Amino acid sequence: MGISRDWVGARASVVLTLLVGVLSVVTGIANIGVGGAADFHLVGVLVPGVVRQITAFTGTLTGFVLLICAFGLQRRLRAAWYAAVVLFPVTAAQGVLQTSQLSIPLIALSALALLIVGMNVRAFDRDISLTTTQIASLSALAGAQAYGTVGAFALREEFGNDVNTLLDAFYFSLVTGSTVGYGDITPESAVGKLFALSVLLVTVSSFAVVLGVVFTPLIEARFSKALGRMTEEQLDVLDNHVLVLGFGDLTEPILEELAPKANVLVVVDDEERARRLTERGYTVLTDDPSDEEAQRRGKVDVAKAVIAATNNDAEDALTILTARQLNPEVTIVAAATQRENIDKLKRAGADTVISPAALGAHFLAESALGGEGAEALEARLLGEDGDTDMEAAVAAVEEMNETASGDPSPGGDRDEERGGFEFDGEDSASDGRSS
Repeated sequence: MGISRDWVGARASVVLTLLVGVLSVVTGIANIGVGGAADFHLVGVLVPGVVRQITAFTGTLTGFVLLICAFGLQRRLRAAWYAAVVLFPVTAAQGVLQTSQLSIPLIALSALALLIVGMNVRAFDRDISLTTTQIASLSALAGAQAYGTVGAFALREEFGNDVNTLLDAFYFSLVTGSTVGYGDITPESAVGKLFALSVLLVTVSSFAVVLGVVFTPLIEARFSKALGRMTEEQLDVLDNHVLVLGFGDLTEPILEELAPKANVLVVVDDEERARRLTERGYTVLTDDPSDEEAQRRGKVDVAKAVIAATNNDAEDALTILTARQLNPEVTIVAAATQRENIDKLKRAGADTVISPAALGAHFLAESALGGEGAEALEARLLGEDGDTDMEAAVAAVEEMNETASGDPSPGGDRDEERGGFEFDGEDSASDGRSS
């Protein structure tokens, strides 16, 4: 049995990177201060205890960087992929040097993540694209820190003996800009105080701008969810999903069947309907389901299957044509509102076309005329425990057809008898008239 793409695809890469980052942070924090500076042996080699302390501290920092990489991978950024691939061996080495109970799962998970993320190199092909606002805010932050660092070092005499190196100056600038203000470095002259005030204004303002730029996408994501819209980050990680295009009478029953079994994305053009579906926990993209760009955003190229089951066969045909053009290999299933449109939908590119109205009419007619197989067939199709026995259902269909036609022989031409039909969705129900 082949491995599902859900376990080795882009989504798995993001999750594994996130897990390695969290585990690296936890392992590092757990080992900071443990064992003091005592030396230890590793594979017969004496390692200074300070190495464990440094590794625990750097491992925590590496974990935080991997958490950032996970968000970058969610956006399919190639730079995040490069960073993650480089950092996984680092986290494994840090796990070895920390020699704790958490080290073994960190090493194993780092190795697995390196393998899975490395396999998905083609999935992360997006270059970093910063907006003018983001570039300006980052430049302002870097400039403010440079101003505070260089200025504090140049005016170090105004700070008494507190600032002696560039590291001391950078520490003062960073602590001032973050508004922490430990108070261990303070100006002792009027010039020093004026400079400190200028550093406070410039660095705090730059931090505020950067925080605004960072939190704006998060706020937009919340609004998008409230309006039943997906963000680009959510769309980027779609893989091996079922794409339900359009909304009709069958859509909600289809979603109820699919939700426990597969990842589903619904594309609808009505915002109110999209909002209601989102409130029910479904993933929804508000856009025209027949539009090529909408299907591209819905990742039809990596979808497991496409379902078109609205109440308009003409719209479904256009939707199917677009999906088939964008992904010639995807499985497309359609529901025909009018029985005479079954062949048209197949010519549009659908692999399977089912006419719920024709099937329902057949079952009702057979039950009304004394047929006993309709309810049994329904039970086999739906499955009491959720598992559909398709082979048993096909056998039941044939059995009911034979009973209805009065010709139990396998070679009988049941399609011409009253009640005979094909299970695969072909035009099968008869017009109900006696021959």
